[in-house]
Amino acid sequence: MIKRLLVSIGLLFSLVSAAQEGTSSPYSFYGIGDQRFKGTAENRAMGGLSIFPDSTHINLQNPAGYASLKRATFSLGGSTSSVGLKTDTETANSSRTSLDYLAVGIPVGKWGFGFGLMPYTSVGYKIETNTVNVDSRRYTGEGGMNRTFLGAGYQITPQLSLGGEIQYNFGQIDTRNILFRQAVQYGTREYNNSDLGGLSFNFGAMYAAKINKKYDFYSSAIYTPESKIKSKNSRNIATISYGSTGTEVIRDSQDIPMGDTDLVIPSKFAIGAGFGENRKWMVGTELTFSETSKMTNRFQDISASYKNGTKLSVGGYYVPNYASFSSYFSTITYRAGIKYENTGLVVNNQDIKDLGFTLGFGLPVANNFSSLNIGLEYGKRGTKSAGLIQENYFNLVIGITVSDSWFRKRYYD
Repeated sequence: MIKRLLVSIGLLFSLVSAAQEGTSSPYSFYGIGDQRFKGTAENRAMGGLSIFPDSTHINLQNPAGYASLKRATFSLGGSTSSVGLKTDTETANSSRTSLDYLAVGIPVGKWGFGFGLMPYTSVGYKIETNTVNVDSRRYTGEGGMNRTFLGAGYQITPQLSLGGEIQYNFGQIDTRNILFRQAVQYGTREYNNSDLGGLSFNFGAMYAAKINKKYDFYSSAIYTPESKIKSKNSRNIATISYGSTGTEVIRDSQDIPMGDTDLVIPSKFAIGAGFGENRKWMVGTELTFSETSKMTNRFQDISASYKNGTKLSVGGYYVPNYASFSSYFSTITYRAGIKYENTGLVVNNQDIKDLGFTLGFGLPVANNFSSLNIGLEYGKRGTKSAGLIQENYFNLVIGITVSDSWFRKRYYD
């Protein structure tokens, strides 16, 4: 029953996002693609920080945060990304726009519940070599995995909350590899398809305590156990040429039997702590450990290696005066952060790392419980060493949070 509910939510997301590619990174060639950020625009603007409870914003990273909600909350976010790709000899640019998350949170006493959908991984690359007197090669890939989720959090004490989440992951990845050799009339095209599906889980805890009348201490922990995704694989090999309009003309083709594979979603553990003044400011840090060394590829003949990954996030927010009636700018939430990640992917003996800086603004609307959240992210991933590609990216993230009381006692008719 739960699986059917999650699949139904996922079908809605598929209709919205079927035509979009959430990444343009050549590194999405490996594994099951680029892992997308699992959080809201608010979290992303603080370097990915997710350690503190919030009564009017959904925490998509730690399910214990559902217990902190005081009002029914709807959250929707998307982003547009511009990426500069560099090697030792060439440069290129690309851009993508995508839907990042859709979520609903509902408080019920000491309980809080949340459900929604988001992309989990994305594949989107186009690489071509056309050097004179060298074989022509073209690599393209698209698709990825989406995720629907259903979670709950419970406030055990005024300071401590625990939560859990069940997730259904599904999607499809298509890749094409085309080779034209010199002095050979026809080229060879390899087409690979993988249909992906499987369950995963996420658990979290949050602790918040008053240090004194003015300051608060926050801490959190998140654990994602290892899970398996079933990949149903198919492959077709074809001899092709190009017509006068540039379209592929298939001369001969053959389906190649491919075995199904169980892909690993690695376990993760995150721990964080922060310090601040309620509704005024907060600073904190969060460290995530990922067992990415257990990751596998969809096809055994794809060469890539993995090691355990780590991510460090440092960030915070500041609100000059959330209750001000005279200055709108004083009610804005100003956010900033930094992230540094060793992704765990190793290509040509080079660790693929990601360093990013973030800035954001939460603009109150309507009753001040709702907000328009804008985030900016600039960073660098990869390296030009060992014949690899360095990505310089700029992301604009926009999120809408609508928080209101759905159930109010009627005093008159």
